[in-house]
Amino acid sequence: MSGLKIRKGDRVRVLTGKDRGKEGTISRVLPDRNKVIVDGVNVAKRHTKARGDATNPGGIIQKDMPIPVPNVALICSDCGPTRVGYKFEDGVKIRICRKCGSAV
Repeated sequence: MSGLKIRKGDRVRVLTGKDRGKEGTISRVLPDRNKVIVDGVNVAKRHTKARGDATNPGGIIQKDMPIPVPNVALICSDCGPTRVGYKFEDGVKIRICRKCGSAV
């Protein structure tokens, strides 16, 4: 298990950079690089060459690029963007919101 406190499927808000304030869902986590890919955020245009088959047409495609984990904050359903903590309940480690203490 990685040392990151956020996971695939979490709703996050971008804190810094050109996309500051945007929200999205994490589609992929890159723990070895300490980065995440958020749907619709930090989009770059990539020029690709056609590869001869219908699955890889050439042209300009938009690609979601990785964002450093410290630049995003998990969104708590009760209180908004927050940091994440851990707590043990009945021998199970759960993630909690640092602001309100509820389970994330």
